[in-house]
Amino acid sequence: MTGVPDQAPHSAGEVGWGILATGGIARLFVRDLLAHGHRVAAVGSRSSESARRFADEFAVPRAHGSYEELVADPDVDVVYVATPHVMHAANALAALDNGKHVLVEKAFTVNAAQARAVVKTARDKDLLVMEAMWTRFLPHMAFLRSVVASGRIGTVRSLHADHTQRLSSDPAHRLNDPQLAGGALLDLGVYPLSFAHDVLGDPVEVTGRATLKATGVDTSVTTILRHADDAVSTSFSSAETRGPNTAVVLGTEGRIDIDPVWYGPAVVTVRDGKGEVLERFDRPVSGRGMQYEASEVERLLAAGATASPLMTPEDSVAVMATMDEIRQAIGVRYPGE
Repeated sequence: MTGVPDQAPHSAGEVGWGILATGGIARLFVRDLLAHGHRVAAVGSRSSESARRFADEFAVPRAHGSYEELVADPDVDVVYVATPHVMHAANALAALDNGKHVLVEKAFTVNAAQARAVVKTARDKDLLVMEAMWTRFLPHMAFLRSVVASGRIGTVRSLHADHTQRLSSDPAHRLNDPQLAGGALLDLGVYPLSFAHDVLGDPVEVTGRATLKATGVDTSVTTILRHADDAVSTSFSSAETRGPNTAVVLGTEGRIDIDPVWYGPAVVTVRDGKGEVLERFDRPVSGRGMQYEASEVERLLAAGATASPLMTPEDSVAVMATMDEIRQAIGVRYPGE
């Protein structure tokens, strides 16, 4: 368990970030990096034009017209991988092979076998690799862990979290394309599943049900996980309908409610067994909050460490293994697997 940071510490600028890909998530990440004092050294794209547009927008010093050039840039210390899931493993391995530390967007890879390969390479090279599950690094999650650890809500018996969005139904969209490891599970379901792993530990039994699209990927998925001591976590993730996106952790002596949107900066309310409010955590966060994961990377590098207790490489492998089991249950398999 960890304490609650007052704010993400500003970087002194020694660490040079390299941004691999120029899509929407990369833009959000860089915006938070620059707003909180971190140094973006370079950006790489599959085209020089895309890299240059991104570099001009964010005043990034160097733009590379290939990922290979980016990971070889001597001023880049950490590569942030922001490509579609199907490319994560190859991109991360290329960065590691060039001696770079790596922060990889979630889902970490397509499956657990790829995740293990990435983690082994990082370990063999004594380099940092971390999944960019930004939710785990936010202040309200640190508060939640502290409440659970204190025993204030008793023994945790269950957890429920949704991640539902109304996203594109275009069969060509990456979310609906099996060639790009599309589907609600890897894109959306990874959030509540990672949350369940974080609070309750790795599951001992995994159940999944889903609705599939004509392309063969899941458009919605329901999960039930049994954890140690018969604790249970449930989730519903969907790409075709948007719900409240709340979460709750239930204990024998009370509960923790997380307001919408639970996986971003959110208000957390602790209640006793009668539902009376014991405490409310409501701390403003500047920007989207992605600076916290970047600060954790820089903290680890300054300490000479290669793994964060908040999101270890083993955590990422375990979450991927859970999603492998769910995909087996719902009948989703990607080309090449």
